[in-house]
Amino acid sequence: MATSTVDAVIPAPREAVYKFFAERDGINGHLPGVQFTLKKPGSPTPSGVGAQYVVGRGSLGFIEETTKLVPGERMEYKIVKGVPVKRHVGIVTFADADGGTRVTYTMESEPSLPVPAKAVEAGLRVLINQFIKGAQKAFR
Repeated sequence: MATSTVDAVIPAPREAVYKFFAERDGINGHLPGVQFTLKKPGSPTPSGVGAQYVVGRGSLGFIEETTKLVPGERMEYKIVKGVPVKRHVGIVTFADADGGTRVTYTMESEPSLPVPAKAVEAGLRVLINQFIKGAQKAFR
């Protein structure tokens, strides 16, 4: 399994940064070419645990499900359909930091196709950095 982690400080209060990441469709407009569309509401709120989002454009994309939320501290998700992986999870944690909120974003992925771990890790790092840059852009 390949794993990649990126740490960054986002110049905004922790609750606002947590909401940006946890309410997945709030990311729309901050990531080039990608839309999050709520497919199945979660509990106790539409973006709560169990929420499923289509991630992509139009009918093309994959399904991501929110699996854990600790308000202001942590959110986790997994991909449940649409990409050739045995397992893919994302874990995002939030902590107060000088100048804003420290975000630690980890992706773990086990492709169902034979791909070198280093290549997968590099790809995960690129994806994480897109999310981080989107958050930094959102809070300028």
